Amino acid sequence: MARRQTTEQMVQRGMHSSLIGIAFNFVLALFKCATGFIGHSFALIADGIESLSDVVSSSVVYLGLRLSIKPPDEDHPYGHGKAEPVAAIVVSLALIVAAIVIGVESIVRIQTPHPVPEAYTLWVLLAVVGIKALLSRYVSSVGEGIDSAAVRSDAWHHLSDAITSAFVFVGISVALWTRNAAADDWAALCASPVIMFNAWRQLRAPFAELLDTAPAPQLEAGVRSVASTIEGVIGLEKCHVRKVGFRYYVDLHIVVEGTLTVRQGHNIAHDVEDAVLQQVPQIAEVLVHVEPEEELLTPSLKR
Repeated sequence: MARRQTTEQMVQRGMHSSLIGIAFNFVLALFKCATGFIGHSFALIADGIESLSDVVSSSVVYLGLRLSIKPPDEDHPYGHGKAEPVAAIVVSLALIVAAIVIGVESIVRIQTPHPVPEAYTLWVLLAVVGIKALLSRYVSSVGEGIDSAAVRSDAWHHLSDAITSAFVFVGISVALWTRNAAADDWAALCASPVIMFNAWRQLRAPFAELLDTAPAPQLEAGVRSVASTIEGVIGLEKCHVRKVGFRYYVDLHIVVEGTLTVRQGHNIAHDVEDAVLQQVPQIAEVLVHVEPEEELLTPSLKR
C-alpha cells in the first residue's frame, strides 16, 4: 500500500506541474496574440498560437497522468501506466504540427506586405522568454524527479516556446532597425525547425517505453546484485526489465541446486522477490523463474 501511495504522490506532482503550465500558457497566449495583433507582429501572433498548443499539450499530459494512476482491472492487469508515454507522444506530435503551421504561415507572410511591428512588442517578448524559461526548468525538474516522459515532453514544449519568443525578439529588433517587416516573419520561420527538432528528440523516450525497450542498465545491475545475495541462489540467467508508467516490472531467472524440492525452490524464489521489492524501490513486481543447476549443463533438455 505504501508503494502505491508513493506512485500516487509522483503522479500528483506531475499533474500539479501540468495545471501550472495550463494556467500560465493560457494567459501568455492571450497576451501575445493580442499584443501581436495590435502591434502588427505575425511572429508574435504565431508565438501566441504556439502557446495555445502548449495549453492543449499540458492538458493531454494532465489527462494521461490521471489515467495512468488508475489501478489494474480485468482488461488491464498491468494497470494503465502506458497512458503516460502515449500522452508524451501526443504532445510531441502536436509540437511538430505547430512547427509546420508556423513555418507555412511565415512563408506566406514573407511574400505579403504588412506594417513593421511596434517597438513595445519587444518588452512583451522579454517577459515571455523569462517566464517560459523558468517554467520549463520547473517542469523539467518535476519530470526528472518522477521519471515521466510526458512531463519531460511538456517541459520541452515550454522551452520551445521560450526559443520561439527569443527568435521573434531578434526578428522584431531587426525589423525595427532595418524597417523591413519581413524580418519578423523570417524569425518565426527560423524558429520552426528548432521546435520540430526538439519535438522529434522527445519522441524517442516514450516510443522506447511503449516498445518495452530495456531501461538503464544500472537498474538491471541492481536487481541482479540483490538477487545474487539470497541464500540458495547459485547463479542468475535472464533478467528482463520493462517500464510501465512510473514503475518497472522484472522477469528474473535464478539458478538453484537441482536436488532441491519444489517447495524449497519456491521459497528461494519468494525470498528473491521480497528482497528485490524492498531494496529496489522502482520495482513494482518481480516474476521469478527457478532453474535447476543441471539444466544449464544440458541445454538440449530445456523446454
